[in-house]
Amino acid sequence: MAEKFYTKQMPNGLMLVGQHMEQVSSAAMALTLPAGSAHDGEGRQGAASVAGEWCMRGAGERDTRQLNEALDFLGCQHSEYARGEQTVMTAAQLGRNLGEVLAIYADVVRRPRLEGATFNPCRELTLQDLTSLEDEPAKKAVTLLREQFYPYPLGSCVYGRADTLRALTPDVVRQFMSQRYSPAGAILAVAGNIDWDRFCGLAEEHFGGWLARVPPALEPAPAPGGVTHIKKESAQTHIALAHASVTIDSPHYYAARLGVTVLSGGMSSRLFTEVREKRGLVYHVSTRYHSLKDYAGLFTYAGTTPDKAQETFDVTVRELRRLAEGIEPEEMDRARTQLKSALIMQGESTESRAAALASDWYHLGRLRSLQELSDAIDTVTIDDVMEYLAQCPASGFTVLVIGPEMPNVGKMSE
Repeated sequence: MAEKFYTKQMPNGLMLVGQHMEQVSSAAMALTLPAGSAHDGEGRQGAASVAGEWCMRGAGERDTRQLNEALDFLGCQHSEYARGEQTVMTAAQLGRNLGEVLAIYADVVRRPRLEGATFNPCRELTLQDLTSLEDEPAKKAVTLLREQFYPYPLGSCVYGRADTLRALTPDVVRQFMSQRYSPAGAILAVAGNIDWDRFCGLAEEHFGGWLARVPPALEPAPAPGGVTHIKKESAQTHIALAHASVTIDSPHYYAARLGVTVLSGGMSSRLFTEVREKRGLVYHVSTRYHSLKDYAGLFTYAGTTPDKAQETFDVTVRELRRLAEGIEPEEMDRARTQLKSALIMQGESTESRAAALASDWYHLGRLRSLQELSDAIDTVTIDDVMEYLAQCPASGFTVLVIGPEMPNVGKMSE
């Protein structure tokens, strides 16, 4: 059965996108706002994350407790968080409760209470998130690598910095929200058991009067790049490296995703087999694709011991580069099946589907069906992957290492 998609832009700039899904009783929404950590501003890093917490501490006529109780009463599974370019709010519930949930989130983004008494707990929670990275060095390594790899401030840590978080005031975060919580550039996606016309009517009722200025455009500075060593006396060494890839709107996108899956798509992948299984160098190694709107990269992480750090770095880089020497047909078939399986399983969730619709519209300005994704993956050949690898070779690495000693990266990072 053909997938049913809908789009409509409201006069205030809010973009509505939707998909009706047969044989489900739930409906999920994803609201993305042009208010990510990249827009925090110098000296107020962490503002987006604090704002995402603070707007849920009472909105409209409801205080914090009443807001949480209302969402719980509706059986709503929700989350609110900042990422690099956007703040994201998601909610999944029975289809019949979607209208009431929309009304609540209209209050959250349009009429948050932002009371001074609730500010410090939100700031402290974000500070705890930042501090917790010290207990998760693998996550910290990749987080800091993104800061070095992407043009500033697109890769900035969503939790900000300790000094800027402590310096944040309620007025600074209120100003951030007044500038960035805007219908211009915002996307409201819905998927599941929906009546599109009714949904549009509800969106107009709850968000039609939402007027705000167009947020200022971001002008990123060149990426820091280079090689960074964070010295830490530890029994582990965390190696993270990144190199450029293509964005989601590129004709080489699916070739890139299949190439990454050959490298790091499970226990039969090249990195797992060559670096972990054959040589026993690491307890974890993987490569992941990541894309912003205008920039993308492949991010590789390897966790090892200090005495094996040099060999781990050398072998990992060699495997990244060896991919361009050729891919076996059985590797390609396996990668194709893995990638399609992951997409299909995600597509069965209304929450994942709503998030995918919002992402598609942001990155592509259109919506992709699961059938389109499946067909696109099927048509990619080994030659297509080789063409992509020639365009985006494993070179020009940005490298970040956390551990006692820095491996000799030499020309391998060039």
